[in-house]
Amino acid sequence: MAKANRPKKKSRNKEIGKRGEDAAARYLEMLGYEILERNWKCPAGEADIIARDECTLVFVEVKTRTSLKKGLPSEAVTPQKRARYERIAGWYLHDECEFVDIPVRFDVIALLVAGKDRALVRHYRHAFECGW
Repeated sequence: MAKANRPKKKSRNKEIGKRGEDAAARYLEMLGYEILERNWKCPAGEADIIARDECTLVFVEVKTRTSLKKGLPSEAVTPQKRARYERIAGWYLHDECEFVDIPVRFDVIALLVAGKDRALVRHYRHAFECGW
C-alpha cells in the first residue's frame, strides 16, 4: 500500500485509545462506579477517567494496546506518569471537588484488544499510592 493511502498511525492510536476509554468507563459503571469526568484537563495534564467508588474518589489511567510488541498495557504507566496523576489529582481536588475529606485512589485499567469487539481487561485497583 502506498504511504499516502495508509491510515495515519497517530489517528489510529487515538481511535484505539478512545475505544479503550469507552470500554473502561462502561466496565466501571457495570461495577457501580459513578463516572464524574472523562478526559478532564488541567495544567498538570489529563485524567482519562475520574470516578467515585462508594466514598472514594478514583483517578483512572486507561492503557489500551493491540499487541504485546511493546509489552503489557499496564507497563506503560511509568513513575513519571504516576507523579503526573498525583498532580492532576491535586488540581482536581483544589478546583473541582465538592467532597470534603474524601479518600483518593489511583487505578489503572489495561486493555489488550483481542478482536473487533473484544479485549482482555485488567483492573489494577490501588495501582499506585501518593509518594508523600
